Amino acid sequence: MCGFAVYTGSDKMDKLRFASEFKKIQYRGPDNSITRDFEDEGWMGFHRLSIMDVSAAGNQPLIYKHINLVCNGEVYNYDALRNQYESSFEFKSSSDCEVIIPLFLEKGIEETAQSLDAEFVFVIYDSVAKKYFAARDPIGIRPLFYGYSDEGEIMFASEMKSLHSLCKEVKAFPPGHYYDGESIKQYRDISAVKEYVDHDIEEVYQNINEKLTAGIEKRLHADVPVGFLLSGGLDSSLVCAVGAKMLDKPIRTFAVGIEDDPIDTKYARVVADYLGADHTEVLFKRQDIFDSLSHLIFCLETYDITTIRAAMGMYMICKYVGENTDIKVLMTGEISDEIFGYKYTDYAPSPEAFQQEAEKRLKEIYMYDVLRADRSISCHGLEARVPFGDLDFVEYVMSIPPEKKMNYTGVGKYILRKAFEDDYLPKDILYREKAAFSDAVGHSCVDYLKAYAEEMYSDEDLQKARFKYSHATPISKESLMYREIFEQHFEGRSKNVKDFWMPNKEWENCDVDDPSARVLPNYGKSGS
Repeated sequence: MCGFAVYTGSDKMDKLRFASEFKKIQYRGPDNSITRDFEDEGWMGFHRLSIMDVSAAGNQPLIYKHINLVCNGEVYNYDALRNQYESSFEFKSSSDCEVIIPLFLEKGIEETAQSLDAEFVFVIYDSVAKKYFAARDPIGIRPLFYGYSDEGEIMFASEMKSLHSLCKEVKAFPPGHYYDGESIKQYRDISAVKEYVDHDIEEVYQNINEKLTAGIEKRLHADVPVGFLLSGGLDSSLVCAVGAKMLDKPIRTFAVGIEDDPIDTKYARVVADYLGADHTEVLFKRQDIFDSLSHLIFCLETYDITTIRAAMGMYMICKYVGENTDIKVLMTGEISDEIFGYKYTDYAPSPEAFQQEAEKRLKEIYMYDVLRADRSISCHGLEARVPFGDLDFVEYVMSIPPEKKMNYTGVGKYILRKAFEDDYLPKDILYREKAAFSDAVGHSCVDYLKAYAEEMYSDEDLQKARFKYSHATPISKESLMYREIFEQHFEGRSKNVKDFWMPNKEWENCDVDDPSARVLPNYGKSGS
């Protein structure tokens, strides 16, 4: 996924400390590490994971005259942009990120961010203007944090851990925003719908199919091997099915479960067999959960219950891929739930409420599912590609009238399923009820975590914690366990996560004390 850090000040001791903290995220880019010192004007460091142009020409910072660029991203309209600038700009590599430089020189920071069809974060230092610029993609698929030194100079880093010991306050750089050298401003709110599309339902199905297919096709381009995470649920299965149609050899798929009672693995096997995939099952043990938990929370930088639960299986499978294969890129199914609906959104009281919930989830996803996918994958030196996060696709789905997206048939995500009815997947998979990933690796995984926390804490401990932690107050012994591990790593940083991810408690049947869909009355056959 690559990782970078940028310091804009001149303090020599701060630079030394910053360079040391930068090493904490080296796992994001194990292929190459370069630093660049601008003396009194700052410092840049970049850990590279080589995906596009794996030669040394693609190493960062990318430098052109007075422009220095570090970018963690994949630019999907790279070819079009390169064609636009080839006559006026001398490209030194085939790195997709290099097109950001001529874009910036012509259009400035705001229009550059608006012009990218990409998952990205980048920082530019202009040595003539002596100014730093930064931007982040509209969904926040790639991570970026910022803070300030004691002297007031801004610092940037791919993960909070590189800033934690250096800055009094550390914040997530907001998605869809840019920094112009003075302040942070919004350039796009992808959750906001100006006008709903007036398409009949058959046209909606066709557009969903075409736009998601295009989003998947873009993300298959890489100069390294690509694999697919396959849960056997709707979203990852669709990504695999479309990818399998596009590639001229069997796709490589990976499924994960806990060895006691895996749920997803049997469905993933059905999909893999149907697609003729080269399939691998990864099973982990009870002890693996506890051996990994503290390091997982360190990587995730969260205490959120559902994020940690769901990350456990993803962490295990990515560890296997990183250690046992040559794959560098993994295709995933995140972001579908936010825009098409969760199990709990079956209880949305109105189309307006459904749409408002989708907007909220999309605005906050960088703190939850997107964070989980990024960190679970990047901490093993791999890159995530997220087709459901394709900007054109997300913008279209958000603009579909909410009454068409709600569960009016008794089957969630009905319009997504209908859009891919042909021969993409077996019907039992296409219409399989949703099971949350944290549950579907096997119910015992979460049960083991809960039981361990019960042994660790008394009821009195939980009561005391409610006074100790005023923000995101622990709601269970399990959540207290996560919070205390988080505080050991990142004391006082809890506000970088808004709160626990939970269903909308104001809706009927949704005032629950656990984020798992298992506690909802409509869970049905999801977990079997």
